Amino acid sequence: MSDIIRHECGLAVLRLKKDLSFYKEKYGTARYGLHCMYLLMEKMINRGQDGAGLASIKLDTEPGINYIDRIRSVATKAVQDIFHQIHLAYLDKKKHFSSETADAAWQKKNIPFLGELLMGHLRYGTFGGNSIYQCHPVRKQSNWKTKNLLVAGNFNLTNVDELFDHLVELGQHPRERSDTVTILEKIGHFLDRENERLFRIAKDNGLSNFHISTFIQEHLDVAQILRDSSKKWDGGYVMGGLIGHGDAFVLRDPNGIRPVFFYDDEEITVAASERPVIQTVFNVKKEKIQEIPPGHALIIKKNGYVSLSEILPPGTKCSCTFERIYFSRGNDADIYRERNALGKSLAPSVIEAIGGDLENTVFSYIPNTAEVAFGGLIEGIHEWNNKRKAEIIRNQKLSEGELDKLLSEFPRIHKVVIKDAKQRTFITDDENRDQLVSIVYDVSYGTVVPGKDTLVVMDDSIVRGTTLRKSILTILARLEPKKIIIVSSAPQIRYPDCYGIDMSVIKRFVAFEAAVMLWKEFGKKEEFNKLYSLAKAELQKPKEEQKNILREVYAPFTNDQITRKISELIKPANFKPEFQIIYQTLEGLRASCPNHKGDWYFSGNYPTPGGNMVCNKSLINYFEGKESRAY
Repeated sequence: MSDIIRHECGLAVLRLKKDLSFYKEKYGTARYGLHCMYLLMEKMINRGQDGAGLASIKLDTEPGINYIDRIRSVATKAVQDIFHQIHLAYLDKKKHFSSETADAAWQKKNIPFLGELLMGHLRYGTFGGNSIYQCHPVRKQSNWKTKNLLVAGNFNLTNVDELFDHLVELGQHPRERSDTVTILEKIGHFLDRENERLFRIAKDNGLSNFHISTFIQEHLDVAQILRDSSKKWDGGYVMGGLIGHGDAFVLRDPNGIRPVFFYDDEEITVAASERPVIQTVFNVKKEKIQEIPPGHALIIKKNGYVSLSEILPPGTKCSCTFERIYFSRGNDADIYRERNALGKSLAPSVIEAIGGDLENTVFSYIPNTAEVAFGGLIEGIHEWNNKRKAEIIRNQKLSEGELDKLLSEFPRIHKVVIKDAKQRTFITDDENRDQLVSIVYDVSYGTVVPGKDTLVVMDDSIVRGTTLRKSILTILARLEPKKIIIVSSAPQIRYPDCYGIDMSVIKRFVAFEAAVMLWKEFGKKEEFNKLYSLAKAELQKPKEEQKNILREVYAPFTNDQITRKISELIKPANFKPEFQIIYQTLEGLRASCPNHKGDWYFSGNYPTPGGNMVCNKSLINYFEGKESRAY
């Protein structure tokens, strides 16, 4: 993806089901859990580089012993910073070991983060600041173990204002209007209620206050707490929670928008945002890893019992297709196959655009995450080329020389764009990004015949087109191709996301910009302006009854009309080569990712009512000149 964009966070929850001495004996260290969590977080670093956090709970500690540790960081390499600090604390305590083989019980008691329950989080900030206070896990504290709560997640809620008001109705005084605080307070409220319910039962049965704590730990109904907490949530979410005494949960939204997987055996239970990281860290086969079903929670009790509980009725599964196109690690078996199919489906359009002239066409890709889709595109080109050759051989009598020439015709593939600086351009501020792109990327000279070759370049998606216009196309033009074709493995991005990706201001979408230009060119500016009042009227309705007025912006035009206008908008001034964009179609996307129907960015089909509300607010913000997110 050549455009700057931030996206879903990463979550990992790990429960060690044996005594720490078991891991020390089998794996050579009592810090086995920490080592695994470090690998889980590093393997998901693609999901968040704005910050990271880690929490740990030690089970069955004596009073007076710290049993909850938490650390957060917004350092440049936050995960490494966190584990470096933890390691320094370990080295400080290690000076007091009686020997190099100090027993695991002593280490657990004296060394921070040496607990049986761990939760790690990687953050991409989609809104607001980037201070340590925005990092997860967030914490609600109490002297009662069963009232301590840590929450971390990959989520956005569309109805924070509604939930905030509900907290106020409950008698609370929330400190801010954010979905993170709202969720923490909501779960915390019902966690307190459950504690009070069990306290009354235990008291009525004559238990002493000391034994009541144990009774509550054994009978805490985590599933019911989550049912009560999440009734009014509208959004996409995967959230993990640790309760001070040792219960844990991982909850997924009813439409399965955000991804989460888990693995369970006699030694560990682990849940993570991505399946291949579990496969790699614990060396397990794909078939042994399960997906948490939509609307369900993985609940891990203090005693190690693991269950899946339905929390909310599952809706239509609408897993985010952007996970398949770009965000998730490409080494997941299913995602690799789907990205390959996305590229392959574009082959006919590319062949048409180059007029079938492979001899004078060079194929390449940018960025590296487009490589798998590019491979699919080349497979499709090869299939077409082989059929073409077979037809010629069947229908024409060729000389030996002509046959040799025909059989030697293959797609010309070159690494045209090279990255010669180790910098992550998508985490750089917009103001300096374009200059940095010019520094980071360069071209392989001599790969293109000037004035003769067409250059076809695969990209993941085109959100704003700014980087293409200001940097990438100018860089490619150094090779002096006759024509440049940019191929997007994703369809046109037309609608805002409200479930966890930083794509919320429609003015920044080049597809929206193109549609607005077409309204003006067609002399329909007054009709376009009427959409403002229509959107405002929709907002007066309950979100469940609202229609998506943003759809009307695109309705008068075909995909081809909008694509041609996008090409005009993105093409730099005084640009010599011919220029064309080829977009994936919705049909091609759905055929390539048939089990993942969350394509609201492209189609406007939102899985929750809050999506239509956000679209209407986004359109109103555009007319009112506000560059802020609509939720």
